[in-house]
Amino acid sequence: MVSSEGLSAPLSPPQAAARQYGVTKPISTAGPTEADIQRTLELEKFLVDAGLYESKEDADKREEVLQRIGQIVKDWVKQLTRLRGYTDQMVEDANALIFTFGSYRLGVHGPGADIDTLCVGPSYVNREEDFFFILHNILAEMEEVTELQPVPDAHVPVMKFQFDGISIDLLYASISLLVVPEDLDISDVSLLYDVDEPTVRSLNGCRVADQILKLVPNIEHFCTTLRCLKFWAKRRGVYSNVTGFLGGVNWALLVARVCQLYPNAVPSMLVSRFFRVYTQWRWPNPVMLCAIEEDELGFSVWDPRKNPRDRTHHMPIITPAYPCMNSSYNVSQSTLRVMVEQFRYGNKICEEVELNKARWCALFEPYLFFESYKNYLQVDIVAADVDDLRAWKGWVESRLRQLTLMIERDTLGMLQCHPYPHEYVDTNKQCAHGAFFMGLQRKQREKTQGQQFDIRGTVDEFRHSINMYLFWKPGMEIYVSHVRRRQLPPYVFPDGCKRPRPSRIMAQQQADKLPYYDGEVSMTGSGERHLKRKKDLDGVDVNQVMPLEKRQSLSPQPRDSVSPVIISDKASSASPDQSDKGFSMEVVESNKRTLLGETEPEYASNSSTITNVTSKGSCDDAGFGSVAVSSEGNTRSVEGSSVGSNNPGYLQGDVCEADSESLSDNGCGNGNLRQDGSQEALEPNAAFGMLLNSNEGVNSEQKAVIRHV
Repeated sequence: MVSSEGLSAPLSPPQAAARQYGVTKPISTAGPTEADIQRTLELEKFLVDAGLYESKEDADKREEVLQRIGQIVKDWVKQLTRLRGYTDQMVEDANALIFTFGSYRLGVHGPGADIDTLCVGPSYVNREEDFFFILHNILAEMEEVTELQPVPDAHVPVMKFQFDGISIDLLYASISLLVVPEDLDISDVSLLYDVDEPTVRSLNGCRVADQILKLVPNIEHFCTTLRCLKFWAKRRGVYSNVTGFLGGVNWALLVARVCQLYPNAVPSMLVSRFFRVYTQWRWPNPVMLCAIEEDELGFSVWDPRKNPRDRTHHMPIITPAYPCMNSSYNVSQSTLRVMVEQFRYGNKICEEVELNKARWCALFEPYLFFESYKNYLQVDIVAADVDDLRAWKGWVESRLRQLTLMIERDTLGMLQCHPYPHEYVDTNKQCAHGAFFMGLQRKQREKTQGQQFDIRGTVDEFRHSINMYLFWKPGMEIYVSHVRRRQLPPYVFPDGCKRPRPSRIMAQQQADKLPYYDGEVSMTGSGERHLKRKKDLDGVDVNQVMPLEKRQSLSPQPRDSVSPVIISDKASSASPDQSDKGFSMEVVESNKRTLLGETEPEYASNSSTITNVTSKGSCDDAGFGSVAVSSEGNTRSVEGSSVGSNNPGYLQGDVCEADSESLSDNGCGNGNLRQDGSQEALEPNAAFGMLLNSNEGVNSEQKAVIRHV
């Protein structure tokens, strides 16, 4: 039996206006105009044409698969109950339930999407042995089950598999009951009594999904908006929790908060307001759908005033179910920078859509990652066969975020990484292969002339952590390489070949037509292929570099051996004042295990690791300009502030989530809502949420500053 709570009917506009959603009053309770309704119809048609909705046949098949899995886990629990000598009555009453969460529970899944499921079982059926061994073996023997992959050591232990062609992620939670009732309320806090933290995390997926649906004013509008923004995030390369961006639950929470702030808005309005709000959001102020509940059962909740680790979070998005946690702890300074840039891109496109200067398709133009940077890290993953590659790739991908954090740490944030959450495959390789890429650029607006970034030890540390994989098998290898834009392999491009570089005149003409350019960031889909700095447009070939030395097939080397190669990137034909504004890197050969005792020739020219990154002069490397994302919490504290009784706030009402002039629907400075509901004139970019100070707790203001080390 598949358990799920019924969805409540959407509130009518008068009902929605009468109720306050979230920790603050809404920014606007205005309903849609005729133009907004028309734009919503156009948006929904675009989503349908894009193939984001599954057919009725596919939906019915998913229901059948879930019912089949539900019966399998019931039989599994009954079998264990009998084997452990319980009475016949206990065997008859033995039960397990399947709950869904994630995109399927929220109703925003698309064709081919996996189903996040949770199996809830009795107290005497454990995860370590019963779930990951006995149930695993039962599934392994079934003809319908393929690609079975247990991940017991994950932050949330999971078993992944395909069931009759449907991708399933199955979690397990053993609750403190001998018999699991059919009408179990997954939202009941008492289920968390006497369970371990992995069980709490497993249960919270379902609990959070149910809470989100209870906390939004209109479920139908929420689902349409979320479906749209998830599609946008995937097209723009910022949808991936494991890489350091945001996953499904993060996007759902962000969208739900905007729905609370604009309770009567339709999807076209909510998409536009989404970008307007989060373009100006002052991170690390948290996004919260409700007040954080105090400790009830002793579990740690997100509280930067008590937990030092919580103060290091860059983009807190807090789950609404107890124990409240930061769902976006994977976000780093580099990935936050990328997401803020993409929010700005989306905001500008939506402004043009509202002015009838652009259509919705412009919002979803794919991000041209391989035309946005001059330097990349290429991480090649190989294994002996497809099954080994699946396990090996999962491990490496889960560690790629650490490489970004290590580079940020060791270069004091001056060398920025942009991990791209997409896997590429070279079909010409005889062995199973996958590749990931990271864009590299030095931090903009910083005086880094002559500064070197030595990441030799950083990459060695990363490789060492990768090689600690407990289930390593012969043939599992990793190669970390430095490639320039012009050296990118053909298989990363959709048609197998690189795009022709535009002429100088065409680049200038198209750059003049960009819908958004503020001197730092140029982020439209049509313009990203022209993301060359002024030096490029002035006729200087910034890609002119010394060619890499051609390497022959390498003989096996000791794991500690290195062979330095110097790569320079100076504009040799530039004027004297430009000639030293390059971006140079010193690379060494990767230490690596060799496959079958010999390095493949294809990797011989591509198996170097960046060790030194030298930046000279001003910001001339290709790619986006930097966005200041770090903020110090040393601003003045709240004195004499009061919170209205209808605003629960955060931890004794310390939340200050103010409106902004530019977020008001009419764009005029009509004052802003205080926490007590009164009007107060605030500066245009007033902060939303709260600012956390490691010394003083919660402050009401924040000044955006760059963190210098």
